[in-house]
Amino acid sequence: MNQTAGAHPAAKIGFSADDIVMEIGWDDDVDESWREAIEEIVGSEIEDETYDGVVDSVLVWFRDGDGDLTDDVVDALATLEDKGFVLLMTPKAGSDLAIDAADVQEAATTAGLKASSTFKVGDDWIGTKLVQGGAAKQR
Repeated sequence: MNQTAGAHPAAKIGFSADDIVMEIGWDDDVDESWREAIEEIVGSEIEDETYDGVVDSVLVWFRDGDGDLTDDVVDALATLEDKGFVLLMTPKAGSDLAIDAADVQEAATTAGLKASSTFKVGDDWIGTKLVQGGAAKQR
C-alpha cells in the first residue's frame, strides 16, 4: 500500500504520536497495512501481549475459535490508561471465522465498554472501536 499514515483510515481512529499500543491475537492473517499505519502514526512498534506497562490503546485481533472474546476484551483493559480505547478487529461477515455482532456487543458491555464506531479494515476484517465509560467519542 502506498498511502501515508495520514491518508490511511487508521489515522482517523484516535491514535496519536508517542502513544503506546499493545496487540493481542496477532497471527499471519492480520491486515499488515493497518499495523504499519498505526506504527507510523505513533512512531514506534506495536507492543506484544507480554508488555506490562500502561498503554494508550489495545489492538485485539479475534476470530471464531480463538477462545472467549469477553476474556480478551477484559484482558485488554488490564494495562489500558483511563482514556484509552480498544480496537477490536474481527473477520468480516460471511467469513468462516466471523464473530456475530451480538457477541461483540456482549463482550464490550461486560467489560464496561461501548462501541463508538465500526468500519471496514482491508478486505477481510471489521474494526470496532470500544471506548470506556460509555462515551461514544473520547478523542
